Amino acid sequence: MVDRIRIALVYGGRSSEHPISVVSAGSVLKALDPAKYEVVTLGITRDGVWIRTETDPGQLRIANRQLPEVRLAGTGAAPGPDAPAVAVFARSSGLSELDSVDVVFPVLHGAFGEDGTIQGLLEMAGLPYVGSGVLASAAAMDKVFSKIVLRAAGLRVGDYVVVRRGEPLSGLDIEHLGLPVFVKPARAGSSVGITKVRSYDELRPALDLAFEHDGKALIEAAVVGHEVECGVLEDADGTVSASLPAEIRLRPDYDWYDFDAKYLDDACDFDIPADLPSEIIKAVQDASCAAFTALECSGLARVDFFVTHQGEVIVNEINTIPGFTPISMYPRMWAESGVGYPELIDRLVATALARRR
Repeated sequence: MVDRIRIALVYGGRSSEHPISVVSAGSVLKALDPAKYEVVTLGITRDGVWIRTETDPGQLRIANRQLPEVRLAGTGAAPGPDAPAVAVFARSSGLSELDSVDVVFPVLHGAFGEDGTIQGLLEMAGLPYVGSGVLASAAAMDKVFSKIVLRAAGLRVGDYVVVRRGEPLSGLDIEHLGLPVFVKPARAGSSVGITKVRSYDELRPALDLAFEHDGKALIEAAVVGHEVECGVLEDADGTVSASLPAEIRLRPDYDWYDFDAKYLDDACDFDIPADLPSEIIKAVQDASCAAFTALECSGLARVDFFVTHQGEVIVNEINTIPGFTPISMYPRMWAESGVGYPELIDRLVATALARRR
């Protein structure tokens, strides 16, 4: 057991995706082989307080539509937003939990986790970690900048308009987008803060909701077709590969893939691989790897697409810390591609350690 890799699993966080991060952490924790890994679990409360947790993975799940949360019930409270959080990771800080950590696995979705902030903290502390670095994390998290980069790399993205808090609607040129449109925060995920707008008088309330999560929002044209996702995995030798893509099919009572449909209501069916012609599947896989490379991602990503009925492959967004919940598509796609959950975790950790070396 002395040769086990000591891994710090960090979850929760200050973003609106806090509960999904908790559920993802439970799945990762369950998959970590105790013969290979000694696990340190660090939960971050919604207020930004870091706590050392001792948690049964079974507690980190959605039960009876109740979302889990990191609360101040752990031991060894660490600095929060009113004290330097970097002290948590400084090897000289005296926190025995991190004195000999080999690698950090941040399972933090959204702001303060997926946006380059914790990645910068870990870089400063000299700790290797799973996933993309500061630049790729920040660029992928911001849907506006990621679209700019992807379009510059020759990938097709949908039509959109950017709106900033305080900007008058009268000055927006959105008629070319048509109706319906989707209004979403520029830097959020898990369908949080998103509204499907069917008439222009619904636009202001939709923007107000988006601005609760971010000062910048997108108004995106709806794309009719297939909603498809694809996983990307980088191995320790730098090889980048794409999984079999999955198609999400909503059941008739649901109009679009919102938060409840994703996590609470079991409202979706999935085809893995997607029921698409082989040449379209290949195009999705190629575009996934191209997007990963264009944003200079590392380790893993999930790329989301729309495939029109005419066969056009349109990148919707890229997620550098995709969900790892029991229903999340990233591990499910890789499982169908021949890479089981424990092996997937092993390869991500190996890539993080190799990048550090």
